[in-house]
Amino acid sequence: MKLSGGVEWALHCCVVLTAATEPVPAARLALLHDVSPSYLAKQMQSLSRAGLVTSVQGKTGGYALTRAASEITVLDVVQAVDGAGPAFVCTEIRRRGPLGTPPEECTAPCGIARVMGAAEAAWRASLRGVTIADLVASVERDNGPEALPGIGAWLNPTSSP
Repeated sequence: MKLSGGVEWALHCCVVLTAATEPVPAARLALLHDVSPSYLAKQMQSLSRAGLVTSVQGKTGGYALTRAASEITVLDVVQAVDGAGPAFVCTEIRRRGPLGTPPEECTAPCGIARVMGAAEAAWRASLRGVTIADLVASVERDNGPEALPGIGAWLNPTSSP
């Protein structure tokens, strides 16, 4: 499966938002990740439309998670950014051409559609089984327990003691 780069950016933003003590502007998130501010803003808007983050307006505005990191799955983020539609769409190619199978004989999905459907179901189940909290734990494991608090202090410099 090919996912857009926006999925990676959105997942990273969800992880670091767990460390923020107040809403974080999209421009600050873009600076942290050294990515395009306008493209990142689009990803954040997608997350907002999906109800995964809230957008706070005003001078101290920005984005914050709408619920606990343990309640947001990687699949939620993928679907918010890239859509919930299937990755594989069967076009019934077996019905085409000079030796095409008549539609009335195509009463079940073909073997290719079945394999692709099963693979997509497994992929979605895998992503549904991983939460933003799981990703936070992996950051702490990989980078140490001070990594996210340090990022949180950088994201919200006015909140730091």
